[in-house]
Formats: sequence, C-alpha cells, structure tokens
Amino acid sequence: MKSFTLSALTAALALSALCSAQSAHAIEVSKKAKDIAQNTIIVDSHIDVPFRINKRWEDVTVATEKGDFDYPRAKKGGLNAPFMSIYLPATLEAPGKDYGVQLAHQLIDSVEAIANRAPDKFAVAYSTSDVEEHFKKGLISLPMGMENGSPVAGSLDNLKMFYDRGIRYITLAHSLSNHISDSSYDLRRNWKGLSPFGKELVVEMNKLGVMVDISHVSDAAFYQAMEITKAPAIASHSSLRKFTPGFERNMDDKMIKALAKNGGVIQINFGSSFVSQETRDWQDDLSKKFEAAGVKWGDPKANEIAEAHRKAKPYPFASLETVLDHIDHVKNLVGIDYVGIGSDFDGVGDSLPRDLKDVSYFPHLVQGLLNRGYTEQEIKKILSGNFMRVWKKVEAVAASM
Repeated sequence: MKSFTLSALTAALALSALCSAQSAHAIEVSKKAKDIAQNTIIVDSHIDVPFRINKRWEDVTVATEKGDFDYPRAKKGGLNAPFMSIYLPATLEAPGKDYGVQLAHQLIDSVEAIANRAPDKFAVAYSTSDVEEHFKKGLISLPMGMENGSPVAGSLDNLKMFYDRGIRYITLAHSLSNHISDSSYDLRRNWKGLSPFGKELVVEMNKLGVMVDISHVSDAAFYQAMEITKAPAIASHSSLRKFTPGFERNMDDKMIKALAKNGGVIQINFGSSFVSQETRDWQDDLSKKFEAAGVKWGDPKANEIAEAHRKAKPYPFASLETVLDHIDHVKNLVGIDYVGIGSDFDGVGDSLPRDLKDVSYFPHLVQGLLNRGYTEQEIKKILSGNFMRVWKKVEAVAASM
C-alpha cells in the first residue's frame, strides 16, 4: 500500500479517471494473450483487499461496486494467486498503541472468511504446493503477506504465531521507521538500517520460511538485509528509481543487481506515481500547495485545493507502456528471472494506469509483453514463475535450517 492513499487525492482523481477511461484507446487483446492469462498461475504479490473491506465491507466473492478486486474480475483476468496484504498503518506503533497486533488478526480473519464463505471459489494458501493444487482445482489461492512488521512487536513468538496463521512474507517497515527497520519515507533514520532486533528477525524468518520483503525500507536497511538473509528476498510491490529519480521508495540499478545476486525478485508496482516521474511531479506540486495553505492530506480544505489543482492540470495517469518499461529495464539489467508483478491493487486508490485498472486487466499486460517480443516462457516467468521459484527456495532454506 502506498504511504499516502488519502481522500483529497482520490477526490481529485475521480473525474480524471473517468475522462481517461473514456479517451484512452484500449489495447486490443488477442486470444493468445487471454489463453496465457487463463492457463498460467498468476501471482500478484500485493493486493490490499483486507484493509479495503475492513474500512468499507463488500463481499468480494461476488461482483462489487468498489475496489479493484472481486471474484468475477479475478476470473476474467486469470488471476489465481493474489497475495492478500495484511496492511498495518505505521502509526499503530506510536506510544500507547498496540503495534497493530489486534488489527493484524482481524485482517487475517477476514481472508479466512472469504475462503470459508466461498470454498468453491477461494482457498487460503500456505505453501507453493497449495497454490499449485488450488490451480488444478480451479480455485483462487489466497496466500498472505504482512505489510509492516510492527505486529511482530519485538517477539519471535509473535513471528511464529503469524507464520502459523499463514503469513508468508513480511514487509519489514512501512511509511515510518519501526522497531525493525528504517523506512524509505521517514527522514529519521533511527537504526541506520535495521535495528538489532530486525537483524535477528531476518534470521528467524529464514528459519520459518517467511520471505523477507524489502519494499518500503531504506537503502541501508535493504543492504543489511541482503547481507544477513540466507534465502532469496522479495520486493513485493516496488518499481524502478531509474524512472523516478530521487524516489527512495523505488529501487535503483545497484539494488536490483544485489537482489538478483541474492536470487530474489522485484515485483513491479502498477501505481502511476511509482512508475511515472510526470505523475510524481504532479503530486509533489499538490503537496506544495497543501503546505503553502497550511493544510494536510485529508483536511476538508485539502479537497478543494486538490480539485482546483486537477482542473488546472489533469492528473497524468501512467499507461500500460510505462509499466512495461519497468519490466523491460529489469530484464535488460539482470535478466528475465528477477521480475514479477506486485500491482498494489486496492492500495493506490484511483491512480492506476490506463489499461491496468483492476484485476481483470492481466490479459492486457500479457498482450503488452507479447507486443514487445516477449516469449510465452518469459511471460510465464513474469506472471508467476520467478516468484514461485523464490518462494520454493525460501521453503527449502527453512527446511534445511
């Protein structure tokens, strides 16, 4: 989930999104692209359904009015292994808070409820073999990753508890530094990377079979995690700093090379502000207007400022081609084996690119890759092969430790 998915920006985007949808020339999707999407395991390593339905409940086992994910759209897109993000706001680790432990359990409960409510459609997945077995049965797997390790709350016993409940990756920090790691968004670098407990936690995650997710962490924390981990790591929903210079939340070429050397995988985030510098500039200009007016994201006055900003310059949505540029760059830099999909659906509001507006659009992504000359084998690696390789290796390392 993006650090700032707030009402002012969402309000400003609503009309822009409608205009964009009406004016965009939809990509023509071939039967081959549809067949690849339907006949391949598609792992999307980051979808924020649990937090979305916790804020405003909808039954995603049937068609929904809101959001980017529900069963009919997932089936249409061929998505069959979406990681449900157990997202905990960074502020839950503030003094007097419970580190998000209670909310984490509630969100995990909500994923289990989806599967229990529609066992003919969904099943919680705890392993790579579960994903493969569910695929054979025509079920959509629901593996889980924890976005923000705060609920570990300094306890390796808690880590084991969450593993037993199904958590298979942990994003070490989110938008603020926590007791595990510094955050790329937080100017305060409390630990100069990982905390002493964070370093211990990475080792224990290896032992249990919990993937180490370096999305959101500071550069220093990333390199320390690379030094410590005995298993491949993931970036569950990150994009490339090459296209967004200065945006530490994304990964630079040196980091991508280090992740590839580790055997890991970067899962490309679809959010417009993650893949397009033009979009980042638009949002930065809006933030400056908020600062000048003395308002914050979410304030009533902020909505007015955001709407005026949008009228002066419509929101510059990224496109499918922009996302493909990020995939191309990883392939050209380190090879096809180290890139996958971490869309951040339901986590980036209305800022999704043209032709990638919800989970029904995966055939568009496949067609875009075909149009750029990717082979079917390469496309299947991007859709799931690379991530499943990493996850299997993490399972094997845990078994050996």
